[in-house]
Amino acid sequence: MLTVIFIILVIVAVAAFSVQNATAVSVSFLAWHYEASLALVVVLALLTGVVFGMVLMSLLRLRRSLRKRRQAVVAENASNQKTRQL
Repeated sequence: MLTVIFIILVIVAVAAFSVQNATAVSVSFLAWHYEASLALVVVLALLTGVVFGMVLMSLLRLRRSLRKRRQAVVAENASNQKTRQL
């Protein structure tokens, strides 16, 4: 129930933000020029940042997981070599 209330509050806040920031702005990036409402530009910038952050965190987690797996394999190989020597 708390999640539903939170989602409703976020939707209301986004709607209020969109209505108050409907002014058209011009966005230029390198050779690309685009005109859109300020609310749309801000939301797209936010979503782009969230996606890049999620990709970066996924890559870091994958790297950490691979490192732990590699350490486990090295430890297992060392243990197997000790067992063979006996």
